[in-house]
Amino acid sequence: MAMDRIALALVIIGALNWLLVGIARFDLVANLFGGQDSMLSRLIYSIVGLGGLWATSLFFRERTPNK
Repeated sequence: MAMDRIALALVIIGALNWLLVGIARFDLVANLFGGQDSMLSRLIYSIVGLGGLWATSLFFRERTPNK
């Protein structure tokens, strides 16, 4: 459950970054962490991508009602 929430947060961060790129041509991750080619930016992009892959698993899980 905690991993699902972390993955969701990462997907939201990635979506907001892409929104900024699309609307304002501004890459917040690159701006904060030294450009698109910096090792730290690449690490952040990779972590966000892994969060997206994890979130994909939510499509294939059975939902159970909360008690």
